[in-house]
Amino acid sequence: QVHLVESGGGLVQPGGSLRLSCVASGSMSEINVMGWYRRAPGKQRELVASFIIRDGTTYYGNSVKGRFTISVSRDNAKNTVYLQMNSLKPEDTAVYYCNAQDYVNPMEYWGQGTRVTVSS
Repeated sequence: QVHLVESGGGLVQPGGSLRLSCVASGSMSEINVMGWYRRAPGKQRELVASFIIRDGTTYYGNSVKGRFTISVSRDNAKNTVYLQMNSLKPEDTAVYYCNAQDYVNPMEYWGQGTRVTVSS
């Protein structure tokens, strides 16, 4: 079992920056990929960025390439996944969810979400 807790959302002006954090605890040795998804009002959930634990390979959605950066920090039993968001746009407004995937079992875990609002 894996537990995910996000933080860092809030209100920011266009062009500003935010950093989201997701503290992951539990059976982290079984996790293959961690990532961030978002769901904007009236839209489907989309993958924002992902990080392959084994080799550090990253993926970014086209709408965030060059502006967002995903990274992972490991500390004993906890992994923290960060999403650095720069040059934010109003269309980045959404609830952002942390995600962890276990390909072997397979299982998928979600955080509770953190809201990001980009508005002047």
